Amino acid sequence: MLQRFLLRSPAYIWQPKIYPDMQNKNIFAWLMVAMLFSGPAFGQQKDTTLKVLIVIAHPDDESGFAGTIYKITHDLKGEADIALITNGEGGYKYSTLAEAVYGVELTDEKIGRKYLPTIRKQELMNAGKILGITKYFMLDQLDNKYTTNEKDPLDTTWDVEFVKRRLNQIMTKTHYDFVLTLLPVPGTHGGHKAATICALETIKNLNPADRPIILGGSMSSKTDTAKTEFSELKGYPVTKIKPNAPQFTFDRTVKFGFKNMLTYKIIANWEIAEHKSQGAMQLGMNFGDFENYWYYDINDADGIKKTQALFEKLKVINYKPKTYKLY
Repeated sequence: MLQRFLLRSPAYIWQPKIYPDMQNKNIFAWLMVAMLFSGPAFGQQKDTTLKVLIVIAHPDDESGFAGTIYKITHDLKGEADIALITNGEGGYKYSTLAEAVYGVELTDEKIGRKYLPTIRKQELMNAGKILGITKYFMLDQLDNKYTTNEKDPLDTTWDVEFVKRRLNQIMTKTHYDFVLTLLPVPGTHGGHKAATICALETIKNLNPADRPIILGGSMSSKTDTAKTEFSELKGYPVTKIKPNAPQFTFDRTVKFGFKNMLTYKIIANWEIAEHKSQGAMQLGMNFGDFENYWYYDINDADGIKKTQALFEKLKVINYKPKTYKLY
């Protein structure tokens, strides 16, 4: 049943030794399909002057940037790519409901670790179709277990030198304007922090003229009683936030459409729904009103104006209001 499910998906081909670099002629057909089904809507003209890379540890981490990514690809016609560091196999504990979908006992650790890397990459591409993702770079590091200790992936389970080398290749080949990461607050998943640290250290080692602006994302709600406070992750000075730099925000709750009934929280819900193997993920639907972005200290101060300009553009609602006759 699992094989039949995957083969029905036009974007699916799994070749672990070849897929991350996408250079083998055997996946030419996959590339053709991915261009149609994984990028912005067919017929859209892209603004190739705006390129964004999202660096994440797990398939589904992109959900924290859903509104921003969607607006960049659909309204600004920019390109957004994803660099996924782990294979996602550690999510087997949350797969109870997905067992009926995929036809295998995913909550059995051995079975889950065997099948989830394929399943979760496909789910990411399904979500990416909604967000308008252009390219996927799969680094296939071990998704070992849940921990808040970033040293577990950095010192034990990831080939960190490989990760940073691949990120360097990706960023050197494509000169991105922005790189989005999850803000490495102390209490978050160790993999999230590790992915951000790898991205920051990679950018720090680029030539200053070639460095993209890198931001740390976090979410908040209108009902929050306390704001997130963050200056840097202890022990990792590369994560320092630039003093006095503004915080940039995308408001998911902005209303538009007929009778102002629509918001960008709908986009986040759509893409969260694609991650069916991670049952607890669905509880995040309708959570989070704001996507907040922090400006790391390794960025040049001159980049603040460029970042402000981007977020001003993201505030613009491009949907034309329509009226309908009443019958």
